[in-house]
Amino acid sequence: MALVLLAGCDPQRISELEPGRSTEVDVRDRFGVPDNVWDAGGGVRTFEYNRQPAGQTNYMIDIGADGRLVAVRQVLTPENFARIQGGMDMAEVRRLLGKPAKVTPFDLKQEIHHDWRYLDGPNTPMVFTVVTDRGMRVLRTESGPDPAAPQNAGGGR
Repeated sequence: MALVLLAGCDPQRISELEPGRSTEVDVRDRFGVPDNVWDAGGGVRTFEYNRQPAGQTNYMIDIGADGRLVAVRQVLTPENFARIQGGMDMAEVRRLLGKPAKVTPFDLKQEIHHDWRYLDGPNTPMVFTVVTDRGMRVLRTESGPDPAAPQNAGGGR
């Protein structure tokens, strides 16, 4: 429940940050310790703030070599989902979308399903799934209604 409340505060926290002026300290004051820090090259670091499994967003916040905010991105978007291609390594997917809400192995199929919860439009809860083989290479992607959402409770996948 605390994560849901935390995610609900994100728009306010983001509005308090200003690219080029806000610092890494400002970002950490508002969002806390990042779930992961990625090297984006050229001295830029990307802080991952994961809102899965209860939330429907994941944020990537870029901090420049000068320690100032460059950009804040909500990465669970159709544009990013479209970038996931067959044969991609799961590490690349993880870097693009952040940590998934759920990972489910299907041993008989020799597949692993990686799920991210997101919103399609303002209020349609969905799940984006990346299906990998045991070697963690993308086989395919799928999207469908979020079975855990209140209006979909009891529905299957």
